[in-house]
Amino acid sequence: MKRFLTVVAAVAMIACNRNRLGPQPTEASHETRVSGQADARLPAYGAPQSYADVVDRVSPAVVTIRSARRVRAPQQFPFSDDPFFRRFFGDRLPNSPRGGGSNIERGLGSGVIVNATGDILTNHHVVDGAEQITVEMPNRKTYSAKLVGSDAPSDLAVLKIEASSLPTLSLGDSDQVRVGDVCLAIGNPLGIGETVTAGIVSAKSRATGLSDGSFEDFLQTDAAINQGNSGGALVNTNGELIGINSQILSTTGGNIGIGFAIPSNMAKTVMAQLTKGGKVHRGQLGVAIQPVTSDIAANLGLKEVRGVLVSGVTPGSPADRAGLKTGDVITAINAQPTNGSNELRNRVASTAPGTEVTLTVIRNGKEQAVKAVLGELTPEAARNQQSGSGPGDGGGGQLGLSVQPMTPDDAAQLGLPRNTSGLLIDSVDPSGPAAEAGIQSGDVIVEVNRQTVRSAADLQSGLKKSGAQPALLLINRGGHTIFVTVRPR
Repeated sequence: MKRFLTVVAAVAMIACNRNRLGPQPTEASHETRVSGQADARLPAYGAPQSYADVVDRVSPAVVTIRSARRVRAPQQFPFSDDPFFRRFFGDRLPNSPRGGGSNIERGLGSGVIVNATGDILTNHHVVDGAEQITVEMPNRKTYSAKLVGSDAPSDLAVLKIEASSLPTLSLGDSDQVRVGDVCLAIGNPLGIGETVTAGIVSAKSRATGLSDGSFEDFLQTDAAINQGNSGGALVNTNGELIGINSQILSTTGGNIGIGFAIPSNMAKTVMAQLTKGGKVHRGQLGVAIQPVTSDIAANLGLKEVRGVLVSGVTPGSPADRAGLKTGDVITAINAQPTNGSNELRNRVASTAPGTEVTLTVIRNGKEQAVKAVLGELTPEAARNQQSGSGPGDGGGGQLGLSVQPMTPDDAAQLGLPRNTSGLLIDSVDPSGPAAEAGIQSGDVIVEVNRQTVRSAADLQSGLKKSGAQPALLLINRGGHTIFVTVRPR
């Protein structure tokens, strides 16, 4: 009887411990995890002990890219070719060879094989200006690569090697990636050889401003990324490519856990165009835009802080022809909400020129639909997107600045059209509200609270409309307009 009670107690203790540990995997689920699909699916009781199955499957498709170009060596003695100096020094002068010297500049990066016939995705900056490109496989076999096409705004490039039956990585849907998802970064950091690091997706839709910045929409990750990882793969635990590693933010030059990858959906669109014609065609709307802040929302009478504010419309552009106006708030494109300037810019750019889009716009507190046919973005248009009766107070005392009416000569000195109107800011009190809002001397006030201003009286009248809310100023700076909110004294 005593032995029986001991057995019962032991069984009860085991059952208690199993309940404390949570549900246990069945034999069937264990077999699916280790011998079925190599996707590191998480069993009910916690994280996998290894991502080796995923790595074994995807790493053969990640390659090392070496580039080389010849650059002219700087002349240490600038007068080495001057006959006067050569009379005295002859060939003893530094850099005396008349032909001039040159050096070989070498670059290192990574790439991803995306089809079995040799197309490889990498970064534009890895191969920019390269005269010779070599692809090294994980088994150390090398190929000479040809540049199919390169796109600086997205920092993507496509290479081609003459090979067949290559291992490939399938492109996943980066729109479905969630912050907190586990991800693996694979590449050749610092040239030490293929390396795998693990982390999570830390954020989405990031813009760093470290590169061209035109169409940044990065996935951010804390998986270790270093020099040489550029162009390598960011994969999910299903072994799908979700991003092309591109940049890091660092105070040291090395990894501090803030890395960025170009989303696979953007890479897919750019790659298709580069492969087809060697060039990327992007849609253009022709507006300058900025985020909607809480102060701007309050001033415009918006119930929510959402959408993007149109701070300028290019004359003759698709936006101008569609009837968009400065001060409109765009809240959606083709019924998909948009809350960030970068988000709207990327959506327009990824749409083919000539496509009709429907914009949801709030104007004077009322929502309406505006249809526009997109033009094609040019380099010049891309840059534009980034984008009293004499001296004295002139009614700007409440803002901490002094203004004067704009004259044609003032406009010419500022590089603006001579018919530019508004109030020219002469000076800004460093401790005043205008300086705090980022307003500078040389800026031109075009509107105050949606009222056009050409005189001190206009400025004072416009400021009275603010009431307890900040004043909304439309500023012309160097030919580009932007809305600024200022709380008058």
